[in-house]
Amino acid sequence: MLYMMMRINYKTILLILVVAVLSSILTSWNNCGNNFFLRNADWKLQLQHKDRISNELGYQEIDCYINGGYSIGCRKEGDEVYIPFSFIHKYFEIYGKLATYDGLERFEWLHSYSKIVSPKGKYDSRGVYMTFENYNVEVRERVKCVSGSDGVPISTQWESQGYYYPTQIAQFGLSHYSKNLTEPEPYKKLIEDSERVKQDWIVSQGSVMSRIYDKRVNSYVMKYATPETSASGISLRLEHVLDFVFKFDLYTRENGSITVIMQSREKKDVYHLHYTTSNVILHTYSNHIYYGIGLLNNQWRRLTRDLVVDLQKGLNANDKTKKKISRSKLKVIQILLNGSGMIDNITLSTSEHMEQFYDAARWFVANQNVTSGGWPNLVRRKVANGMAILEPGWYSSMGQGHAISVLSRAYYHSGEDKYLHAAIRGLRPFRVTSTKGGVTASFLGKYVWYEEYPTTPPSFILNGFIYSLIGLYDLKSIATGKDANDAFKLFDQGITSLKNMLILYDTGSGTTYDLRHFTLKTAPNIARWDYHSTHINQLLLLSTIDNDPIFATTAERWIGYMNGKKAAHN
Repeated sequence: MLYMMMRINYKTILLILVVAVLSSILTSWNNCGNNFFLRNADWKLQLQHKDRISNELGYQEIDCYINGGYSIGCRKEGDEVYIPFSFIHKYFEIYGKLATYDGLERFEWLHSYSKIVSPKGKYDSRGVYMTFENYNVEVRERVKCVSGSDGVPISTQWESQGYYYPTQIAQFGLSHYSKNLTEPEPYKKLIEDSERVKQDWIVSQGSVMSRIYDKRVNSYVMKYATPETSASGISLRLEHVLDFVFKFDLYTRENGSITVIMQSREKKDVYHLHYTTSNVILHTYSNHIYYGIGLLNNQWRRLTRDLVVDLQKGLNANDKTKKKISRSKLKVIQILLNGSGMIDNITLSTSEHMEQFYDAARWFVANQNVTSGGWPNLVRRKVANGMAILEPGWYSSMGQGHAISVLSRAYYHSGEDKYLHAAIRGLRPFRVTSTKGGVTASFLGKYVWYEEYPTTPPSFILNGFIYSLIGLYDLKSIATGKDANDAFKLFDQGITSLKNMLILYDTGSGTTYDLRHFTLKTAPNIARWDYHSTHINQLLLLSTIDNDPIFATTAERWIGYMNGKKAAHN
């Protein structure tokens, strides 16, 4: 009996153990299965969540594979795929920005960053030069400063020390001439002229000042002298704002200086602009900026200075990161005289465009090679690999043409023969081949071309050539007799070449800067949009003086390229 009971209990226990093991195995299997299904469910939920977000937003994030090279993140909405504009901008050189008008935001898409200015009428050699009224040459980064001795820009484009670049000087003159015709009359304040306006100057101990009559200028002037050891000199306190073009007539000996002290109206920083009788181009020490105005050799000379430009160039001379100072945040607080000499007609004005124009015109008269008729570029220039380097002393058809445009207007405006004679001499390099020191090249031995850079082989730069034609046209329009005929012949053979070669610069979607792809057998040198728009503006100008439809029709097609149009495929 007992044995039977024990046997039953043993079987029961064994059965219980088996059941327990099976239960454990089943439980483990169920847990594994449940975890798998749970993970699968989470993945599905994530997809459903992503799809729900995509459906709510109306798009789906996808990858775009670019020309088999790399991928970028894009968005798919229905059958459309949307690509980030930042990629389009870099990849296709397209321009765009968000803008708000009347409270509504929109995106503006542009194929070009340049604009076309249509001529208002027939080009006038006595009037505005193209669109140069919009130029501010002296504030360009590649301008070191405006020379104190000559009143014209000094370039650093190809040499950091600075040099006189005839093309840039001419553009400076032409821009001021054009601004004089398009801007309102400037506001001028006469500070001192020793007759109508006399100021109470502060004369330091040991200094003397008087107003005398000078027969050379037929007026009263202010004569002054200060000791060599004087720091305070003779001064005039001012509180002058907004009008910062400083003009004065000066007669002085060695070691003289005129100092204009300016102040920031916000930060109260004080700046000293020293105009000294020296040959220093530009020197800056702290907030003291020095411009040499040359040795006047006991002669009267008029100086015109844009104080804000002089200040900014001086501050940037040693630190290119200096921020631009707004004219509205400056004021003139003092004028200081040191040394000995005479001064007259001190004015501060909003502009003195014709004074600055004549600074450029006088520079061309004084710096022309009378024998060759050219204005040499005294800088080494490498145009492209495969072309011979231009050594200092080369001439530029663009520089010659620009200079002739300046001098023609100076002669028209002043009637002084020296400007006309210099312009006529400026034709001589157009009669000499570039291989012999002139500016003339030949295309296929058939068409004459005036070289902006007289390279070997020729580069056939388009915009520089057209600028030279405009200069020839200006002289032809201003001069008379044989001189006008000589200018017209050079212009006429050039315009014939342009009509026959113009199509060579058309790429079907833009223009080339030159023809190096022909002369060097290299890739085309595609013109930047600002050069492309210059080509168009030049053709539009030529269309007003030559009725050949090639200029207007080509300009119209090239304008289309700026709006994304392209020539048709075959």
